[in-house]
Amino acid sequence: MAILEVFEKVKKQRKAAEKKKALKNVAVGAAIGATVGAVAGVLLAPKSGKETREELTVAAKEAVEKAKEKIEEAKEKAAEVVEEVKGQVKQKIDNCHCGCEESSEPDAAAELSAETPNKK
Repeated sequence: MAILEVFEKVKKQRKAAEKKKALKNVAVGAAIGATVGAVAGVLLAPKSGKETREELTVAAKEAVEKAKEKIEEAKEKAAEVVEEVKGQVKQKIDNCHCGCEESSEPDAAAELSAETPNKK
């Protein structure tokens, strides 16, 4: 039974890592897409050089702000996933009735909480 539990734990850790990587990729892709779209729109518009430079400056600032927003959204989603996984792990540990309640080993859920700082 212990080997199966280890395999399940590793599988869950891999899934959490995949979700985190996917969120990061979405944020980066959105930022790149917004930047390319803004630059293309400004460069293709029939305006004078001064107006185009001003619009490029504004578009670049907007792209940076959008990228920051997407990164914050990705961080929040990743934090939600981490909290969900921590809750599931704690629930599994609490439900474990393997006769080790009187064990001298530290509480695994407490160790997990201590290892994962909560940044918001």
